[in-house]
Amino acid sequence: MNTQTHFVIAVDGPAAAGKGTLSRKLAHHYGLGHLDTGLTYRATAKALVDRGLPFDDEAVAAAVAAELDLGHLDRSVLSAHEIGEAASRIAVMPGVRRALVEAQRRFALTPPGAVLDGRDIGTVVCPDAPVKLYVTASPESRARRRYDEIIAGGGTADLGAILADIEKRDQRDSSRADSPLRPAADAHLLDTTEMGIEAAFEAARVLVDAALER
Repeated sequence: MNTQTHFVIAVDGPAAAGKGTLSRKLAHHYGLGHLDTGLTYRATAKALVDRGLPFDDEAVAAAVAAELDLGHLDRSVLSAHEIGEAASRIAVMPGVRRALVEAQRRFALTPPGAVLDGRDIGTVVCPDAPVKLYVTASPESRARRRYDEIIAGGGTADLGAILADIEKRDQRDSSRADSPLRPAADAHLLDTTEMGIEAAFEAARVLVDAALER
């Protein structure tokens, strides 16, 4: 690393494009913190469930979001389908989004810095990040990856249903009024449709190294 107090890498993109795996590899390589911002919404939802609190009270949900400890998010627990469904209900609340964006920014500003991945990192959360990546892939490729992941884990899945769900999620994320999914104007595009994780990592590393040298 260099002598900066913190260095931020913003990674955005649609579901199952590979941004999470890439972000974790970049964080490990550069000795930075890593935050999957999607988990922050899931953690808020789980906290509401655990406390028996309502999902339709924005003020309550925002207060819970503001109290989260972003340094201890358990991916294995928060990846549960029912938590994801609950998270989708509160993610549309402006008060919840504001509380979590502030928490995400605090995480990013903690030395030595961090890699944040999500839908609006380069556009909203960390618009001044020195490196912004937009990781994407065709819906069919992303559906196949999600399907293979589920099968490899011993589960069962319907490829057509997964594709339909991804296309529905893309439409919802890109058309929402608050922080829609879109690449920042100065983001570097990484299309992983025909690219493995190692190739994507090498392409990203070149961009990060160039930014560090500046």
